[in-house]
Amino acid sequence: MVEMTTKDVFGAPCWVSLMARDMAAAQRFYGAVVGWKFRPAPLGDAFSVAVMGGVPVAGIGALASDLGVAVAWTPYFAVDDADVAAGRIRERSGTVAVGPVSFPSGGRAALVADLEGAVFGVWDGPVSSGWRVGVGPAPAWLELRTRNAFDAALFYGEVLEWATGRAGCCEVGYEQDQVVLRQGGEPVARLNSGPVEAAAYTPHTRPRWHVHFRVSRLEEAVESAVALGGSAVSEVTSAGHDRSVTLRDPDGALFTLTTTVE
Repeated sequence: MVEMTTKDVFGAPCWVSLMARDMAAAQRFYGAVVGWKFRPAPLGDAFSVAVMGGVPVAGIGALASDLGVAVAWTPYFAVDDADVAAGRIRERSGTVAVGPVSFPSGGRAALVADLEGAVFGVWDGPVSSGWRVGVGPAPAWLELRTRNAFDAALFYGEVLEWATGRAGCCEVGYEQDQVVLRQGGEPVARLNSGPVEAAAYTPHTRPRWHVHFRVSRLEEAVESAVALGGSAVSEVTSAGHDRSVTLRDPDGALFTLTTTVE
């Protein structure tokens, strides 16, 4: 049951979604790799909601097969007013690609891009109290890969009202060469500077938001991904107690799996 609205968690990531070329195949893939189940979404037959442990985790929709756009995971951030947020994005030379549009659930959303072309969404309306990055089955964290994390933090801070001093806003700090976004003291997103190229054809090298999902058995998840047409695009890496690997799904969408070694 929805207990909150975006006014309660403004500025924070509130959802992730994937537009797949074959929704049934995407459900089989992520069901096997991450362990999700699926249920219909209120938006119609072209959309479904991934569920794990009874908690909605992500959305998957059907992308028209003739559209020549890259398939990618997209994070949505909570805002008080999608129209106001879209105006801020335009004022700061970002791009508003779609919307804001209204949905049957009572919310409004827009699909947008930042100064470097990294795609994300804004949402105003009801949100699930059971969904929070880093908690339970929700994504472990989000990562922005961009040229200059400080410039990006200024853009997102102004658009999403980060670190404004307003009660309940997200905090922004600098930790281990990353800009870190925290909600209620807990990290929910990291902004990383690096060698990316906005005009590059390969999605792996473009500025983008990247989603990390947590699994209990990393090697088994990778085997399932490869068996269903996915591929590994990195070696398994270790950082502290976490082991991670970046994968590409059969449609080309990139994501990272991570597991914690006790």
